Amino acid sequence: MSLRLNMLSLLKGSGLRQITSLHYAWIIVVIAATMRLVTTAFRMSATVLVPHMANTFGWSYGAIGLGFSIQWVLSGLLGPVAGWLGDRYGVRRTMLVGVFLFIAGMLLTGYVTRLWQFYLTFGIVLSGAMAVFQVPLVAAVTLWFKKHLGVGMGILQSSQGFGPVIFAPLILLVLNRYGWSWALWLPGLVGGAVLLLMVRFFHNEPGEIGLRPYGASQDEPIQRLQRGPIAKARTEAFLEQVRRTGTFWNLIGIHFWGCAGHNIILIFLVAIAVERGVPAVAAAGALGTLALSSTITRFAVPIAADRFGSKGVMAVCFFLQVTPILILFGANETWMFYLFAVLFGVGFGGEMSAFPIINRQYYGSAPIGTTYGWQMLGAGMGMAAGALIGGVLRDQTGNYDYMLALSMVLSLIGTASIFFLPTTRQRQVPRWEESLPPEARSQQVGGTA
Repeated sequence: MSLRLNMLSLLKGSGLRQITSLHYAWIIVVIAATMRLVTTAFRMSATVLVPHMANTFGWSYGAIGLGFSIQWVLSGLLGPVAGWLGDRYGVRRTMLVGVFLFIAGMLLTGYVTRLWQFYLTFGIVLSGAMAVFQVPLVAAVTLWFKKHLGVGMGILQSSQGFGPVIFAPLILLVLNRYGWSWALWLPGLVGGAVLLLMVRFFHNEPGEIGLRPYGASQDEPIQRLQRGPIAKARTEAFLEQVRRTGTFWNLIGIHFWGCAGHNIILIFLVAIAVERGVPAVAAAGALGTLALSSTITRFAVPIAADRFGSKGVMAVCFFLQVTPILILFGANETWMFYLFAVLFGVGFGGEMSAFPIINRQYYGSAPIGTTYGWQMLGAGMGMAAGALIGGVLRDQTGNYDYMLALSMVLSLIGTASIFFLPTTRQRQVPRWEESLPPEARSQQVGGTA
């Protein structure tokens, strides 16, 4: 009997099935958190390579920023596609594609010596992997919870913050000791192996292994809605209706403004610190500190959003991305960059963490993978805009003041946009399932299953 079947047998055994922490939903959270840690750890930590690329390859900051922008644009454009694939064919199959794209992209990027090669491997190949692990994976986790989704999502989102704390200094160490290639190959090979292992134990929804979502009542029927024609019908019906609402488009815009604002900081923080005399290792540590600080709100914000509503929580976090930037205008000592990292990390960590929660609050049991993918399209475009415009402003002005001011303005626009969202106490498109045949509806609609 396989390890996975042994694990399921253990969880469903009469002596353990009543233990809350052993519901398979929590194992799904651990699996998803591990996958997000591996993939986002490199994505955020890659910014420590910016000074090396500029000095070794002679590429301008604007050209390097374009490479990051390509990855964010394409991962954003592929977000709705990845979400649709997850809704239609299952997240597990979709993730296998993402794993192989991740391994291939990392290995190929380790060979680059020319700018166009960097754009192809880092910008294009890796973008597909990032789309898979930032859209359908998150949407799938929400299917496993009827209660305490905020806690589960908090664990998942906070895992992103720990990655750069470990990987940023590690990548810099490998770069200095073994060179450019191994700085990409090592995390690619090790990370790819971990991802393949995690996929083995992942399941698309509770009904796939005969379970109810965590917190569901015992009289609720066990359903499988994420499969075949049923999944296709549900996805198409929901997407057709939700796209007619202003909330659908505003959420995409909010993701754009917030991500454009903070990615300017994420991409160029290490470069700013190094240029102002901070040692490279200490500068990488500041980025790690920012990521570590972000884990506080990555964990707390989904819980608060789940309990009190997402709208106000999101607005506070967006605004907290603005004020700490004032420190960077005059920062020229190491401690100032670390102070900034701690303060900015709080707002940055909470800015994106509430989005899965607000989707469930607005849309209930609807297949939100594609919808969340559209929101991540906004995020990807925003991240790309921040990286590209920030690099161009640095090249044109010779300093970082204009890009820092732009970061503040973009986050302020996102803050204002949140106030136009409707209350989360009321479901959006609550009657979307009425156009579906009875067998495709969730049990909450007319009691059908």
